[in-house]
Amino acid sequence: MARFCADNGQTGTAAGGSAMPRMIYREALARDAADQAEVFYHAVMQGAAGHYSLTQRRAWAGVLPRKASAWAARHSLYTTLVAVCDGRCVGFVELDTASARIETLYVWPSLGGRGIGTTLLIHAERLLVEQGRDVVEIEASLTLVERLERRGWENLGEQRVERGGEKLKRYRLRKRLRAVET
Repeated sequence: MARFCADNGQTGTAAGGSAMPRMIYREALARDAADQAEVFYHAVMQGAAGHYSLTQRRAWAGVLPRKASAWAARHSLYTTLVAVCDGRCVGFVELDTASARIETLYVWPSLGGRGIGTTLLIHAERLLVEQGRDVVEIEASLTLVERLERRGWENLGEQRVERGGEKLKRYRLRKRLRAVET
């Protein structure tokens, strides 16, 4: 599945003169579920390759089915926000608003480092602030932990989680939220 987006998420012109679409951030719809499954799978298998072994990544990716129906069902469990480019979901965050916790955050690997995950987190944090929350937590993979620390998240320590019989290292982080007047 090829992904194509402007580096800055804005409309631009690709080689050959065709227009590139804007990045749109919104609440997930059932039609996004198949793309979410693919984003998750490729983010784990390709995006995490520099931090986890192939065996660990296969175990991690195997925890959630690569089926739209499974991801659509998660929409009833979590507030899910998506980043959409050219009509396709290229990143998403699942937020458990009741516990002020980020459940998942994944971006299509070739689009990593372009601010998509950061923007999804900003929208999730805004939702929590609107609900009167002053803190959010996440269990972050080795792929994500340093980026979160640079954004002001406090590292609360290392954890080991089992996925498909494999132990994976991750970190528990917390961030204090503040309402910003605009």
